[in-house]
Amino acid sequence: MLGITDFWTYVLGVVAIILLPGPNSIFVLSVGARRGVRAGYQAACGVFIGDAVLMVLSATGVSSLLGTYPPLFLVLKYAGAAYLAWVGVNIIRGAWHGWRHRDEPAPVAEEAPAEMQRPFRRAAVISLLNPKAILFFVSFFLQFVEPGYPHPAWSFLVLGAVVQFFSALYLTALIFGGRFLAGQFQRRRRLAAGAATGVGALFVGFSIKLATASVS
Repeated sequence: MLGITDFWTYVLGVVAIILLPGPNSIFVLSVGARRGVRAGYQAACGVFIGDAVLMVLSATGVSSLLGTYPPLFLVLKYAGAAYLAWVGVNIIRGAWHGWRHRDEPAPVAEEAPAEMQRPFRRAAVISLLNPKAILFFVSFFLQFVEPGYPHPAWSFLVLGAVVQFFSALYLTALIFGGRFLAGQFQRRRRLAAGAATGVGALFVGFSIKLATASVS
């Protein structure tokens, strides 16, 4: 079908991979919980754009250069790890500030934490600097395109649409789940500070895992 082999195997693989917790999904959930549905969808759109760019690079063969030139992959790997650590540390700093002022009345119009501002841009950067996502599009995504098919653009379009469709469903669930958490956090500032600390720790953990993971 349109130059795609084992389509349903691909669908099952995509669903399994999307459901695995990662920095993209955790960031969207956090933005939805801290800033609401609109900001959550801004972050989700950043993920969609980042993934779309990676898919285009994969389809055009540009991302395969990372496998040909390991030092280039290492530069991207450590840049991604450093960015995730920076995001995580800023989230923890914001949570610490919230904990110190937990007993003060909440302001009527509280400014968004620095780490949650510009959610579209931050989510796009997180997506683009994720070597595991690049490896997914190189080692998994490409395996389902039939060699020799005369119109491979259609194959990549369908495969990419499947990824974006299930990603949209999953991120939507996270955004509205985050919206529910937002109501709890508004009434319990200690809970909000504790949850934000946990999210920041997750990002630091993602960065450590990424920096120490094997590229093979």
